Amino acid sequence: MSILDFNDEDALGRVLSVDTSTVVVRVDDVAALRALQVNRLVALQSSLAGQRLIGVIQKITRTAVEEAKVADIEKGEEAHPELNLVRIALIGTLLDLVGGRPNVFRRTLETVPEIDACCFALEGERLTRFMEVISAVTGDGQRLSLGTYTLDKNAEAFVNGNKLFQRHAVIVGSTGSGKSWTTARLLEQVADLKSANAVVFDMHGEYASLQGEGFAHFRVAGPGDIEAGRKLADGVLHLPYWLMSYEALVSMFVDRSDQNAPNQAMVMSRSIVEAKTKFLETGKHSEVLANFTIDSPVPFLIEDVLAALDRLNVEMVAGSGGREKQGDFHGKLSRLIQRLEAKRGDRRLGFLFPAPGIADSYSWLEELVQALLAGRAAKSGKGGVKIIDFSEVPSDILPLIVGMVARVAFSVQQWSPAGYRHPLALFCDEAHLYIPQEAASGAAENAIQTFERIAKEGRKYGVGLVVISQRPAEVSRTVVSQCSNLIAMRLTNGDDQAVVRRLLPDSLGGFGDLLPVLDTGEALVVGDAILLPTRIRITQPKNEPLSGTIDFWDRWSDDTVADKLGVAVDAWRRQSMSK
Repeated sequence: MSILDFNDEDALGRVLSVDTSTVVVRVDDVAALRALQVNRLVALQSSLAGQRLIGVIQKITRTAVEEAKVADIEKGEEAHPELNLVRIALIGTLLDLVGGRPNVFRRTLETVPEIDACCFALEGERLTRFMEVISAVTGDGQRLSLGTYTLDKNAEAFVNGNKLFQRHAVIVGSTGSGKSWTTARLLEQVADLKSANAVVFDMHGEYASLQGEGFAHFRVAGPGDIEAGRKLADGVLHLPYWLMSYEALVSMFVDRSDQNAPNQAMVMSRSIVEAKTKFLETGKHSEVLANFTIDSPVPFLIEDVLAALDRLNVEMVAGSGGREKQGDFHGKLSRLIQRLEAKRGDRRLGFLFPAPGIADSYSWLEELVQALLAGRAAKSGKGGVKIIDFSEVPSDILPLIVGMVARVAFSVQQWSPAGYRHPLALFCDEAHLYIPQEAASGAAENAIQTFERIAKEGRKYGVGLVVISQRPAEVSRTVVSQCSNLIAMRLTNGDDQAVVRRLLPDSLGGFGDLLPVLDTGEALVVGDAILLPTRIRITQPKNEPLSGTIDFWDRWSDDTVADKLGVAVDAWRRQSMSK
């Protein structure tokens, strides 16, 4: 039996016009019209038996008619001095029976209502029963709970875990709207899975509070870690320069404004290949030696590259008449050498230039990959969700370093045999910092290219993206456009709202008007992963992220103030928050 067992006398009104996925219903009962609300659900008769069409109310209008129809008055019929119309966007079909399964909701429209078809309001017990169908429809093993539907607080809101990560997702919202809360809610459920595999790019250390068996925490080495000799086993990441692609190395060490930049890039390329060749020959890795390229992740000594550059920068060659003359690159590499030396001596970049024996062995890369990319069930796995704290990485090279880690993850998935790929999700917190719409530097440009490739091709290799940002208008359009799932919290900026509206289906464009009025912790969820596009109140995570929000007025009213300014000055000088 259908859960929507309406009688014609229960009808809210009748269909006046139909246009693809939009229906206009005339409502003659003024009391019923007043009870309606925008974004509430309705059910309409279908031309096919055993089906009900489900729609969302988009607009309610009541227009006065200047003259009642004379013919109606002459016939003794009641005149209607007002025209009460409700515009409805159709979003799916409820089928009474599908292959033995009763009450199945699908986001497809096999038919549209006929003119004069009855329209019914979904409320009370019928709404509860319908929401129960929505909650149960995703099936066991795929259900990921976000919270409860705003339409019915007793109905739990699930998304399809497969489709959420297969087709990428974007989580957006202004500061304080609940983005981190929502992300933590997702991560806690991912971490509970037996073979979970996710990496979180944590820009401010917000997710340090997420603890338990399913979590592993790492941080990019700061000056204090380097002085103490901490390694990967201590949860400290060194990301050596040799892991960078050639383009990333050039963007970091070659000044594009230098007139000798092309020569410097060419010589640097040659020197790196020679240094990698030397490393492989010394280690007798003949198989790799025969096939490697400049982008192959092979260790090399930066000292060998500097020695080659120094030699060419002062090189004298034989000229005519037996006299020496300056070589082709004589004096043209000085600025490149200076930049290399300056970067290598910068204590903030110590993680790029680790001490000998920390990250320069042939086997080190596999250790890194096992620590970051092995799933929870793997013997080498340290947790299903790996949270990497990038808070001590200088902002000017942050895109380059985050992009490097993302490139390592994607490359490992790409080069894994198809039957051995274990899916991986990348959670990109504060994505506007390293996947910007407009690249301000070569470092940002390199990161953008990496993430855009993952957004376009990641699904084929089992890499999912979850893009998290308070400024979606500043995130790469290409990356955002590839995200088929949207979790939008409150947004007050017009440009950001416009980006989100472009992600909404045409039939749900009116949902964009909700963005500035959503409550804290409330989200508009739309996409392939959820059957019913609607508002959801996100359930509080077990461990709230360290958002850093400070209650100004309360703290200013407190007469006990902790004077820790000296600690801040000391950390500033050491360029490290760790003790």
